[in-house]
Amino acid sequence: MLQIIDMSHNYFTGALPSEYMSFWYAMKDFKTTNLTYMKAMENLTLNTNAIAPRELGEYDYSTTFVLKSVATHYGKIPINLAVIDLSSNNFSGKIPEIIGSLKALYSLNLSNNALTGHIPPLLGTLTELESIDLSQNKLSGEIPPQLVELKFLQKFDVSYNNLTGVIPRGNQFNTFENNSFEGNQGLCGEPLSKKCEVWLLPPFASNEDDDSDYEIELDWKFILAGLVSGLVLGVSLGEMVIPRTRLAWLVYISGTKLREMIIRN
Repeated sequence: MLQIIDMSHNYFTGALPSEYMSFWYAMKDFKTTNLTYMKAMENLTLNTNAIAPRELGEYDYSTTFVLKSVATHYGKIPINLAVIDLSSNNFSGKIPEIIGSLKALYSLNLSNNALTGHIPPLLGTLTELESIDLSQNKLSGEIPPQLVELKFLQKFDVSYNNLTGVIPRGNQFNTFENNSFEGNQGLCGEPLSKKCEVWLLPPFASNEDDDSDYEIELDWKFILAGLVSGLVLGVSLGEMVIPRTRLAWLVYISGTKLREMIIRN
């Protein structure tokens, strides 16, 4: 029945506890009933007499934890609220895919750890998420475009990681500012000032040597195309200003030089 887990600001190490997450069933099922609150039952003594009868009393759970970077107090906890805060520890390894099964998750905070690997695209299926904080880790790869589908997302922070590629755009991602993405040297595109450069790479390129060979080949194609165009233009002009015998000799020389250049390169 666990729905709120806050173990932030401790000294936990090792991988995130994916084996436990698979049993957090209350976070897997979003309740669509009318708004109610988490309650507890308690034995109440009606008076100070030791033999006085006792009865069950009901009270609301309350708690305070950080949501969207703000310490928030809940005098009453909505029964739909599902929160994971494991921030400010020393957890390492990858973000487990099992988190993608926690469909009722409202807030996920894994910031200030030593997590590596990619951001799981399955996070894009957690449609109730309003806050994701993965900042201050060692995450790599691209930001999954699936996250654009999170239409309730109000806070998104992946700053100070090793992320690369183009920042997705659309829906809530159009509202996030620079500080959500800063500290990632490989990220580009809005809202960052760093523009994305488009490189034409061959489908078969697999290493730097292949890329450099392709660039050389591409340059020679442009050169040869220019030579051919110049030759055609020269022939057209030659028809008008150069006698035919000399024109034929010019065409022969140009064609020979062109073949030699192709053979050398």
